[in-house]
Amino acid sequence: MEPRNNTQMSEFLLLGFSEDLELQPLLFGLFLSMYLVTVLGNLLIILATISDSHLHTPMYFFLSILSFVDICFTSTSIPKMLVNIQTQSKLITYSGCITQMYFLLFFAGLDDFLLAVMAYDRFVAICHPLHYTVIMNPRLCMLMVLVSSIISALHSLLQSLMVLRLSFCTDMEIPHFFCELNQVVHHACSDTFLNDMVIYFAAVLLAIGPLAGILYSYSKIVSSIHAISSAQGKYKAFSTCASHLSVVSLFYCTCIGVYLSSAVTQNSRPTATASVMYMVVTPMLNPFIYSLRNKDIKSSLKSLLGRETLKVPIVLRLKKCT
Repeated sequence: MEPRNNTQMSEFLLLGFSEDLELQPLLFGLFLSMYLVTVLGNLLIILATISDSHLHTPMYFFLSILSFVDICFTSTSIPKMLVNIQTQSKLITYSGCITQMYFLLFFAGLDDFLLAVMAYDRFVAICHPLHYTVIMNPRLCMLMVLVSSIISALHSLLQSLMVLRLSFCTDMEIPHFFCELNQVVHHACSDTFLNDMVIYFAAVLLAIGPLAGILYSYSKIVSSIHAISSAQGKYKAFSTCASHLSVVSLFYCTCIGVYLSSAVTQNSRPTATASVMYMVVTPMLNPFIYSLRNKDIKSSLKSLLGRETLKVPIVLRLKKCT
């Protein structure tokens, strides 16, 4: 089959999970509900941290940024998939695929770096509590988010430019519900050796680097907690990082699951199904994990929702009076 230049490639086909027409309404309802829960849950976390002055601390600043990134991460793929299901069209333009790939890589990388930054924040809070406000000053917090964003943007730009140099054949059916980097690269007709090397090298640096930082931070945290004499003090120290540890475990376990599923089977449909875990399920569960295990977030959400419910009868009374 003769390859053609990538500038002539106009569109890809995203095959999704199933071609069975009877399953499409079920898939549409399922993913629409999960997407709405994800957006609403993370939006509530952001509003809670903004409205409550007691939550204007580095820990909740990073949490609000993480919630915003999770909303953007799911919004890069799920709305397009819902439109494709509703219109019964599997098409995505070449430029749209590259754009989607860029933002998916950007927000996924930023998510990873933010988890490492939050682990460092917990390390400073537990291991150096007296110097916490001095070390974790607003300038450093903004700088860490900015550096994480720049590294993620450069990585996603590099991967996108590497894809742009490839030539593709006429058969561009991607057995996925979004433009996954490996799937797009392996459908190219030109040599992909350089692309594969860049993908693996970047994956090692961007995955192992933050993970090493998280493991180091928690090794120091465990040592500090172990040195605390009282059981109540140990529980209080551990409870401050329990939510973050749960989110980290969920994030990395789902990523490892996707990697293992792609390595074990040649069929890409199970890989697409496994990708739902870190693309949709993890961002959806993060607000529940933080709200259920964190008293400050829980009380802030109660007061926020309480204020909103009180506004309704007041507005109704005013309308009756007028």
